[in-house]
This record gives sequence, structure tokens and C-alpha cells, in this order.
Amino acid sequence: MEWVRIFGARLLGIFRRRQLDGDLDAELRAHLEMLTEENIHRGMSPADARYAARRAFGGVEQAKELYREQRTIPFLDALLQDLRFALRALGKRPGFALVAILTLALGIGSTTAVFSVVDRILFRSLPYPHDERLVSFGDKAPFEANEFVLGPDYVDWKKAQTPFESVTSFVPGGADCDLTERNPVRLKCALVESTFLPTFGIQPFLGRNFTSDEDRPNAPRVALVTYGLWRSRFASDRNLPGHSISLDGRATVVVGVLPPQFEMPNLGHDDILVPAALDGSTDRRPNARQMILRAFARLKPGITVKQAAAAMEPLFQLSLNYVPPQFRHEVSFRVRSLRDRQIQDSRAASWVLLGAVLAVLLVACTNVANLLLARATSRARELAVRTALGATRSRLARQALTESLLLGVLGGLGGCWFAQLLLRMFVSIAPEGIPRLEQATIDVRVLLFALGVSLVSGILFGLASALRRPQPELLTGKEVHSTSRGRLRQVLVTVQIAVSLVLLAGAGLLLRSLWKLEMVSLGMDARSVITAGLDLAQYRYPDSAKQLAFFSQLESRLKQMPGVTALGLSDTLPPSGGMQATFLSAIEIPGHPKFSAGTGGMIGYRYVTPSYFPALGIPILHGRGFREEDRSPAEKPVILSEALARRLFPNGEDPLGKSFRFGSQNEWRIIVGTARDVKNNGLAAPADPEFYIPWKNEPAGYFRSAHLIVQSAINPEAVARW
Repeated sequence: MEWVRIFGARLLGIFRRRQLDGDLDAELRAHLEMLTEENIHRGMSPADARYAARRAFGGVEQAKELYREQRTIPFLDALLQDLRFALRALGKRPGFALVAILTLALGIGSTTAVFSVVDRILFRSLPYPHDERLVSFGDKAPFEANEFVLGPDYVDWKKAQTPFESVTSFVPGGADCDLTERNPVRLKCALVESTFLPTFGIQPFLGRNFTSDEDRPNAPRVALVTYGLWRSRFASDRNLPGHSISLDGRATVVVGVLPPQFEMPNLGHDDILVPAALDGSTDRRPNARQMILRAFARLKPGITVKQAAAAMEPLFQLSLNYVPPQFRHEVSFRVRSLRDRQIQDSRAASWVLLGAVLAVLLVACTNVANLLLARATSRARELAVRTALGATRSRLARQALTESLLLGVLGGLGGCWFAQLLLRMFVSIAPEGIPRLEQATIDVRVLLFALGVSLVSGILFGLASALRRPQPELLTGKEVHSTSRGRLRQVLVTVQIAVSLVLLAGAGLLLRSLWKLEMVSLGMDARSVITAGLDLAQYRYPDSAKQLAFFSQLESRLKQMPGVTALGLSDTLPPSGGMQATFLSAIEIPGHPKFSAGTGGMIGYRYVTPSYFPALGIPILHGRGFREEDRSPAEKPVILSEALARRLFPNGEDPLGKSFRFGSQNEWRIIVGTARDVKNNGLAAPADPEFYIPWKNEPAGYFRSAHLIVQSAINPEAVARW
């Protein structure tokens, strides 16, 4: 490969310029001396001999230039010359260089930091083989953002489906579990099918997957642990698979360890996978219709999402026969890619954020472009002199672009450092729910993006000065005024102001929205209130009787603490969601049509103690609140929210004393009061209708989890230390 050898030699010649120039000078001197000596031997005088030798040899400088072109790569050699010239020029104006580099570092750094996050959300492949074939499918209803499948429908669809290569599901929400050996610790357990790992193309790091026999009711207890838990809790013991651990106080065999890159499709942070043990033979029982699953599948090769949806639509229509008529028009079927499901809440915000930082970068570029134009004005006479000495306009433009590219690269280096700081700060203050935020980092891919942004930025802000025409008239001492240059600077300033106004308007709207959220009425008085979430360990409180004893003792002790004015318990807390709901169960009131709310028939409800309302400052507008005697099994009271009372009794009928039931299998209750609406689905959404049921003083009426609400006359921080 002769050309490779020549190219390598020329490339090395660029970096050995001084040595090769010295060798060339010595060789040329030797050659001229030889010619001079020959002329002297012919009878010439030394002076005439040297003159004749130089005439016979030709131009020495021309020979040097020709030799340099042969020993180097001319373009790279000229580029290095331009870089050295740019460094000297920037060194003469350190203040200008510092301002330009810091301005670019701010723009490039913010863009790089945001791109590192957006890249993880929108552009990176999912951590599954052939992730483009993974889909989420199921029912779509107004009250739920993600697809879901009812247990019996899933059993039927899994047997009859044709577009999927593999189908799997898991139980949403999972369950808290306690690893009780040695130092007990609370973990998150996910209930999955044995087809879960194969569908997503995941192989255990150690051990094996669940078998179909283990994924049945009453099967031996087995589990898969995550790589992080294996490292932190089991000291990376490679012999762990096959050994038993104590989970919720019961022996459970670990069959495998999940790989380091394992990720749940809902992006949940689960520690242990256990078999869901779905019972297909009993899923058609009426009381099993409330079981909800998240279903996923891998498409067969060549099948598109639209084709899969069309193939599954007949099965969905058959399943509607089991849905109450008043809900059928509110439920539809959806198949979508797993990526779309995961980024549905982040896609728009990601693009908006990326657009905002690109606007900041544009402002930075126009700033530096104006600085370069101002600097070019002060260097106009220098450029005129260089033009007079023979410098071409293209060479001057190339040198100007080289200087701007050098500024861009230096700004990019500073921007990468700044991006690392911004990324750490963003990760620490970002809200929950941003997918893969913890994986965002300044890696090679992001560094290449930063390099590209730096080069493009350098070209953008350098074009104005690079395309500027030299003015030889300055050599005569005349004053020259360029209207075109003034117009260009005005355009750049206008662009900068316009983009800045857009950013300021967006920031103002955001602050206005935040202020509105801050001032929104919650419908309750949360001042002097402290709340705490309680989740009882399964191994210590395995049954309802022990849970009842704990909560009863807790209430009794806390009510005796100084400064406590009210103490309540509830299974959920406003203003966030998460309430239990009357899923596909119509509300019935004698003499009134069955109520379907137009939200998929879902009305939220809470189990609360009598002091819940005074503890949160929620007034009872009509009727009465709960009493202690309402917690006995014989009493069946219910309290409605304003919104629910208006919907159930739109003609202003008094609801007090009316019978109330949700679902034909539930017991009748008596409406005893209506309470003020409270925010129960976030701060931005209007209050959804809900109702309240008293938390009973009986074992069947208690749960492992509860929220404690304490209203105190003393400092809440002091209460928190109890």
C-alpha cells in the first residue's frame, strides 16, 4: 500500500516542520556550494560563481515551497498555520476570548446536559433485544392513562391471539415484602408470569427463570432477585440460586439473579420477582372481574402495531359482553409500542426543554457573532494590509472561520464541564417519574453531540466575520463606513432580543402556572398538620387482628400526646390520587337510574376514621360526620363529596337518609352527610367525585397500610420527632 506509506510520511511531516526545514536549508546550501565551486574551477571569481549558481538553481524560496507541498498535506499544514495564528490573535485579546468562551460554555453546556437526559428518554434503544417488537396492549378507559386487562379477558386473549409471538403480564402496583433474615428490610416485590422474562428477551445473570409449574396457585415459593439486591444484600454470592431466603417470614427459594441492565416495563423499581400464579380456571367468577393486569407482548416478525390491533379487535368486542352496558361505550382497545407507553408523559416536555436550551444556545451564538463583528471592525486596517500583501479573500475567510471554530471547541470543552454540573443538579432536583433519568451521563455519545454542537456553533457565529469583505481603501487613510455591516449587527441584535423574549415569555408563563398551583384551594386546611405513612411488616402483623391491635393502640397513645387536637387515619391522602374506586360497579340509589359517571364508571372512595375530617379541616356541609359508634359492624353510613352529591341528585334533592350502594354485590349504606370537595387528583385537575366509608373497629376492616393525620397546636416539627 504505497499511498498509505506516502500519506503517513506526509502526515508526520506536518509535525516535524522545524527539523525538516533545517534539513532542507542544509541541503540547499550544500547544493549551491557545489555549483559555486564548479563555477570557480571554470575560472569565475567567487562572487560571479555564487551569482551564476543561484541563477542556474532558480528561486530558492520557490523550491522550498514546492518541497513543503511534497512532504506534507497542504490543507492540514495550512490549517495548523491558521490555528497558530488564531491562538496568537486570541492571546492578544484575553478579555475578549474569555467572554466569548464563557458565553459559549453556558449555551453548549446547557444544551449538552439537556440532551444527555432527552437522549435517554427519546432516542436510546430500550434494554431489550429487538425492542421495536415489544408492545403494550389492553383496554383503554378515560380514568386510566395506561392500558389494562381484566383477568378473565387476559386468559381468553392469551389463548386466542394470533399476532403475538409471546404474551405476558404482571400485577400493577406489586406488593411490599419483607426480607426477614438477619437484619429485616422492606422491599418491593413484583408479581409476574413465567413468560415475563422470555417475552422481553431477558436471560438471568445467574440461575434460571420460573417454570410453568412454579407459576401456579399453591406452588412452592420461588423468587428472582435483582442484580443490585444480590450485590448489596447477598454479597455477590454466586451460589445463591437454589438457596432459601426468608420472605415475609416464609421460606422462599431463590432460583435466579436478574442481569444488571434489567428494567421493568413500567420503569418500576422492584427488588424481587415472584410468580403471579394466575388461576385461569376461576378467572371467570364474578368476584374475579376486579383483577387488573398490565399485559405486554412481542410481535411476530413482520407484524405491525396496527395489524396487531386489528387482529385483537374481535376478541375485545367479545369481552365487552361481560361489561355492564352503561360502561361499554367508554372502553376501547389499544396496542402501542412499549417505547410510546414509557415516554407518554415525558415526550412533550423533553422536546420543549430541548427547544428551550437550543434557543439559549442561539442567543449565545448571536452574542459571540456580535463580539466577532466588533472585533473585526477594529482589525479592518490589518485585513486591508494583508490583502495588499497578497492574501486572498478565501484565505482570510478561512482564517476567520478557524478562529471561530477554535472558540467553539474551547467553549465546548468548558461546556462539557458545565454540563456535568448541570446534570448532577438536574438529577437531584427533578421530580419522580422521568424515565431513565438516573442513567443520564456524559458518555461518548453525548461528547460527540457536544463536539458537533461546538463545531456548528463555531460556523454559525463565525460566518458573519468570515464573509466580511476586506476594505483596501483604509490604506489611503480614508474613513470607510459600511451600512451593510451595520445592518447585519442590527439583525443579530434583533434575533437575540426576539429569542430572549420568547424564553422570557415561556419562563413567565411557567412561573404564573406555578403561582396558580401554589394559590389553588385544596378544600382543606393543612396548616399545623403532619402526616405519616404506615406500612406494617407482613411477618410481624400477618393477620387483620394484629393489624387492628396495632392501629388501636397507636390511636390511643397519640391522642394522649400534648398538643394533639385531632388524629385521623385513612387508607389514602389527598391531593394525590391512588384512591380505591368503584371499578365497573354502578352506583345505585332506589328510585334513581344507575349512575355512570362518564369517567369509565369509576368513583373514588376512602376508608377514614371519624377524626379524619376535623384533622384535615374538611367541613361537613350538610348532615353530620362520622361518629365512633359508626365504626361498629352494625352501622352502614356513608358521606358523599359535594361533586358526587350534585351528580347523584342533580335536581337539588336532599340526599340525607337515602340508601346508597356501589355494585350489586356490596351492602346498602345510608347517606349521613356531604363534605366539601377536596383536590383528589392532583393540584391542576378539578376535584373528582368521591365518598367516604368509616374505618371499622373489626379485624376485617383494617389494612396493612394506612396514613396517619395529626393536627397539633404545637410546632409540627416537634410532633414529627415523636
